[in-house]
Amino acid sequence: MTDDRRRRFEAQALPHLDAAYNLARWLTRSPADAEDLVQETMLLAYRSFDNVRGTQIRAWLLTILRNCHISAHRKAPPARLVPLPEENPEAPSGLVLIAEGPDPEGAAIGAEEGRQLSRWLAQLPEEFREVLVLRELEECSYREIAEIMGVPIGTVMSRLSRARRQLQQALTETSEPKEVSR
Repeated sequence: MTDDRRRRFEAQALPHLDAAYNLARWLTRSPADAEDLVQETMLLAYRSFDNVRGTQIRAWLLTILRNCHISAHRKAPPARLVPLPEENPEAPSGLVLIAEGPDPEGAAIGAEEGRQLSRWLAQLPEEFREVLVLRELEECSYREIAEIMGVPIGTVMSRLSRARRQLQQALTETSEPKEVSR
């Protein structure tokens, strides 16, 4: 645990902390659980940092995070779901799905659309929500997503297509979220 190792880890891994928290937030649906998951991920990543090869640090970290989530999900009973930050103004700031603009009316409309999109995204089955978050919000490549999720690229493409289709269908059918099917 040299100072050099710590500096390298901080320089290479810490820039991806927001991406890790964002994915953790969508997976756990709880700010506190997301923070715990990211903390566990960073600890495991630091411990095995000397074994990492290549420059795909973000994909490596998000893979660790996903595996930690899966392991914790198998052990623990389902957690109580809490509203996303957009649904609960008192919650700490998180992902914002609106574009800022100078027009207050447009900003209000955009904020409502962002909250609605967040509610719909939260209703998707986990494997679809996960691939959408990685691709659309974290801008991961198909190859990175395949590596993170441990599935073939074709599966990533299929899940992404189905997720987009379900999200689009849900958004056009009604204004209130309902459980979408797999």
